[in-house]
Amino acid sequence: MDGPEHGLTPLRENRGVKWTRAVHHLRSLAEQCGDMAGKPESIFPLRVRQVWAFGELLGEQRDLDQVQAALVVDLPVEDLPWLAEPQGAEHWMNATRTNKNPVRVCWRSMHAPVWNHEVERPALVWDIEAGVDEKVLDALTNARAEPFRQQAPTAEERRARIDDELAVCLQALRRNTKAYDERRWGRGSQTSAADRLWLTCEGYLDVLDAVQGT
Repeated sequence: MDGPEHGLTPLRENRGVKWTRAVHHLRSLAEQCGDMAGKPESIFPLRVRQVWAFGELLGEQRDLDQVQAALVVDLPVEDLPWLAEPQGAEHWMNATRTNKNPVRVCWRSMHAPVWNHEVERPALVWDIEAGVDEKVLDALTNARAEPFRQQAPTAEERRARIDDELAVCLQALRRNTKAYDERRWGRGSQTSAADRLWLTCEGYLDVLDAVQGT
């Protein structure tokens, strides 16, 4: 599998998303999460429980490079180190056509705060129980997201959060390095193990940069 389909999906080549179109893509993503939640778990076992907007779409109205969203799932924190994908993510992305749109997603565990060094003061757009929050989407349409964003953490809270994130990444890096080493001389494709290790390295280094920058 190619790298661009993993983790925090890279930017597509066709940059310059109009503001209203960006909000439309975010709404479509939220509605797709609702639709997918109603499909048989035997076919789509991955269930998104929340959609949070973050990044450029929470700021001043302008053309954007991308729409950034955090997708929260009910998986252990250690299974979702930063930039990692849960099992079934590629199937889910293909089914919702999210990977065909200028949408950049990251996967987060519901058992830890959704925010970190990059997901800064996100706004909740959709919840599996409450559905789409029209007030938030209306606010985003008018570039007035501020009242709906999470409160900014203190410097101490931010450092503690990043330290926790780094610890999860390091644990995953060790685990996936061992798994790759055990499989590298075996028969068959090593792509899945290599991709998992690559994503773990990317996430660890990204969080490490954030730690060193605080």
